[in-house]
Amino acid sequence: MKKIKQKTHKASSKVFKKRKNGDLIFKKSGGNHKTGKDSAKAVRQRRNKQTLSKGDSDRIKTVI
Repeated sequence: MKKIKQKTHKASSKVFKKRKNGDLIFKKSGGNHKTGKDSAKAVRQRRNKQTLSKGDSDRIKTVI
């Protein structure tokens, strides 16, 4: 009997990218518009990519 492959979760694969060391990175939300109320530091930090925590990344890697 053939083992059925799990399909890729398309929404997750578009959000998360895998680095060479296996970490998953994603873009932080809320940085496109209506940022006047936020501090400059908060807006600046949202421009950078964020690394997903280990517990979450183990779960997400199975569907990507």
